[in-house]
Amino acid sequence: MSRPVDWMYFRKSCVTCQRAKAYLGDTAVAETVNAVKVRYGGADALALLAGIDTVVAARGKKLTEFDLTHDRPDDATLLAHLIGPTGNLRAPTARVGRTLVVGFSEDAYRRVLGPA
Repeated sequence: MSRPVDWMYFRKSCVTCQRAKAYLGDTAVAETVNAVKVRYGGADALALLAGIDTVVAARGKKLTEFDLTHDRPDDATLLAHLIGPTGNLRAPTARVGRTLVVGFSEDAYRRVLGPA
Protein backbone atom coordinates (compact mmCIF):
# COMPACT_ATOMS: atom_id res chain seq x y z
CA MET A 1 0.00 0.00 0.00
CA SER A 2 1.29 3.39 -0.84
CA ARG A 3 -0.94 5.42 1.51
CA PRO A 4 -1.88 4.87 5.16
CA VAL A 5 -5.49 4.80 6.35
CA ASP A 6 -6.16 7.64 8.80
CA TRP A 7 -9.53 6.44 10.08
CA MET A 8 -11.80 3.45 9.53
CA TYR A 9 -15.40 2.75 10.52
CA PHE A 10 -15.65 -1.01 10.71
CA ARG A 11 -17.94 -3.81 11.91
CA LYS A 12 -16.21 -7.15 12.66
CA SER A 13 -19.21 -9.29 11.66
CA CYS A 14 -19.64 -7.51 8.30
CA VAL A 15 -18.49 -9.58 5.30
CA THR A 16 -17.75 -6.44 3.27
CA CYS A 17 -15.72 -5.02 6.16
CA GLN A 18 -13.72 -8.25 6.33
CA ARG A 19 -12.99 -8.01 2.59
CA ALA A 20 -11.77 -4.43 3.09
CA LYS A 21 -9.59 -5.51 6.01
CA ALA A 22 -8.15 -8.37 3.91
CA TYR A 23 -7.32 -5.93 1.11
CA LEU A 24 -5.57 -3.63 3.57
CA GLY A 25 -3.48 -6.52 4.92
CA ASP A 26 -0.70 -5.05 7.08
CA THR A 27 -1.48 -1.45 6.18
CA ALA A 28 -1.55 0.63 9.33
CA VAL A 29 -4.90 2.10 10.29
CA ALA A 30 -4.35 5.06 12.62
CA GLU A 31 -7.82 4.93 14.21
CA THR A 32 -10.55 2.29 14.00
CA VAL A 33 -14.11 2.96 15.13
CA ASN A 34 -16.31 -0.04 15.99
CA ALA A 35 -19.56 0.48 14.06
CA VAL A 36 -21.44 -1.73 16.52
CA LYS A 37 -20.57 0.51 19.48
CA VAL A 38 -20.51 3.92 17.79
CA ARG A 39 -23.34 4.96 15.48
CA TYR A 40 -23.00 7.79 12.98
CA GLY A 41 -26.34 9.16 11.79
CA GLY A 42 -26.87 11.66 8.97
CA ALA A 43 -25.57 14.74 10.77
CA ASP A 44 -22.51 12.83 12.03
CA ALA A 45 -21.81 11.49 8.54
CA LEU A 46 -21.96 14.98 7.04
CA ALA A 47 -19.64 16.25 9.80
CA LEU A 48 -17.08 13.63 8.70
CA LEU A 49 -16.80 15.50 5.40
CA ALA A 50 -14.98 18.42 7.04
CA GLY A 51 -11.54 18.48 5.44
CA ILE A 52 -12.55 15.96 2.76
CA ASP A 53 -12.01 16.85 -0.92
CA THR A 54 -13.27 13.62 -2.52
CA VAL A 55 -15.84 10.99 -1.62
CA VAL A 56 -15.65 7.62 -3.39
CA ALA A 57 -18.75 5.52 -2.72
CA ALA A 58 -18.90 1.87 -3.72
CA ARG A 59 -22.15 -0.04 -3.91
CA GLY A 60 -21.70 -3.43 -5.53
CA LYS A 61 -19.62 -2.89 -8.66
CA LYS A 62 -20.80 0.70 -9.07
CA LEU A 63 -18.45 3.51 -8.01
CA THR A 64 -19.62 7.07 -7.55
CA GLU A 65 -17.10 9.84 -6.99
CA PHE A 66 -17.89 13.31 -5.66
CA ASP A 67 -15.53 16.28 -5.87
CA LEU A 68 -16.48 18.29 -2.79
CA THR A 69 -14.16 21.20 -3.56
CA HIS A 70 -15.48 22.11 -7.02
CA ASP A 71 -18.88 20.47 -7.44
CA ARG A 72 -20.30 19.52 -4.05
CA PRO A 73 -23.71 17.85 -4.36
CA ASP A 74 -26.53 18.64 -1.94
CA ASP A 75 -26.64 16.92 1.45
CA ALA A 76 -29.47 14.58 0.41
CA THR A 77 -27.39 13.22 -2.48
CA LEU A 78 -24.35 12.73 -0.25
CA LEU A 79 -26.43 11.06 2.47
CA ALA A 80 -27.89 8.66 -0.08
CA HIS A 81 -24.33 7.33 -0.57
CA LEU A 82 -23.09 7.66 3.03
CA ILE A 83 -26.00 6.20 4.99
CA GLY A 84 -27.09 2.57 4.84
CA PRO A 85 -30.52 1.00 5.33
CA THR A 86 -30.17 1.14 9.14
CA GLY A 87 -29.94 4.94 9.05
CA ASN A 88 -26.27 4.86 10.06
CA LEU A 89 -23.00 5.45 8.22
CA ARG A 90 -22.20 2.53 5.92
CA ALA A 91 -19.41 0.25 7.01
CA PRO A 92 -16.68 0.05 5.98
CA THR A 93 -15.85 3.71 5.58
CA ALA A 94 -12.21 4.78 5.44
CA ARG A 95 -10.52 8.17 5.45
CA VAL A 96 -7.29 8.30 3.48
CA GLY A 97 -5.81 11.78 3.51
CA ARG A 98 -8.50 14.08 2.11
CA THR A 99 -10.51 11.22 0.57
CA LEU A 100 -13.39 9.31 2.16
CA VAL A 101 -14.08 5.83 0.77
CA VAL A 102 -17.54 4.48 1.60
CA GLY A 103 -18.21 0.77 1.14
CA PHE A 104 -15.69 -1.62 -0.34
CA SER A 105 -14.60 -2.12 -3.91
CA GLU A 106 -11.15 -3.32 -4.91
CA ASP A 107 -11.19 -0.73 -7.70
CA ALA A 108 -11.92 2.09 -5.25
CA TYR A 109 -9.32 0.92 -2.73
CA ARG A 110 -6.73 0.44 -5.49
CA ARG A 111 -7.45 3.95 -6.82
CA VAL A 112 -7.17 5.59 -3.39
CA LEU A 113 -4.57 3.42 -1.65
CA GLY A 114 -2.56 1.91 -4.45
CA PRO A 115 -2.20 -1.79 -5.32
CA ALA A 116 -2.53 -4.46 -2.61
